[in-house]
Amino acid sequence: MSEEQPLKDQSPEQFVREYLQQHRDFLEKNPDILELLEIPHHSGKAVSLVERQVGVMRDRNRQMGDKVDQMITSAKDNAVLFEKTNRLVLSLLAATDLNALVDALDQSLRDDFSTEFYSLILIDGAEVASATEEDSSTEMDRPTAVNRVTRDRASAEIGALMAAKQNLSGVISDAEIAFLFGDRSSAVGSVVAVPLGSGDQLCGILALGSSDEKFYSRNTGTLFIDYIGQLLEVLLPNHTA
Repeated sequence: MSEEQPLKDQSPEQFVREYLQQHRDFLEKNPDILELLEIPHHSGKAVSLVERQVGVMRDRNRQMGDKVDQMITSAKDNAVLFEKTNRLVLSLLAATDLNALVDALDQSLRDDFSTEFYSLILIDGAEVASATEEDSSTEMDRPTAVNRVTRDRASAEIGALMAAKQNLSGVISDAEIAFLFGDRSSAVGSVVAVPLGSGDQLCGILALGSSDEKFYSRNTGTLFIDYIGQLLEVLLPNHTA
């Protein structure tokens, strides 16, 4: 039996399907057949296979165009983020003492990153003269909460944060928020916190807060705060020894 003859137990559709699979250039060699083929369209009208293929290609091109637009937008956003982060890094590296480092961090988080609240807890570190202690009139203008605490007190208040191997987001208790942000804790809806070091080398906790309860969650990207946390982990011991 030649391959052009269907087997007895084959339907015509099966035979045609297998034949075309074995002869993939058939339609290319027989363009007149290609022009006669029709495929039902979602609109209910019949269109030629060529038209259908053109429609598919147009849809794919449109999807590719959307993806390219998204990539361009992401690239621009990443460029802006890199510039802001680079500015913060240079400011932190240029700080000559702990207060200058805290001021650089405060200015960057407030002006460049529009952070509503942040808390920097220094564990067994040096004293920091915060702006709220020097001038009470600035208390509502700055989101700063910089405090020095003993390791024992920190363990009692935020022991879970200190023991964390990575940042914690969306799982911060009300008591921990109150300890981190003090008088302004009632306005904090969500938090992401990162330990600065681990074990006996833990020198502090950095936390960012938002009034939006959903702003920081387990699904929130934390690359930025992780990076800044690693940088502070290296720099803080130089100013608190």
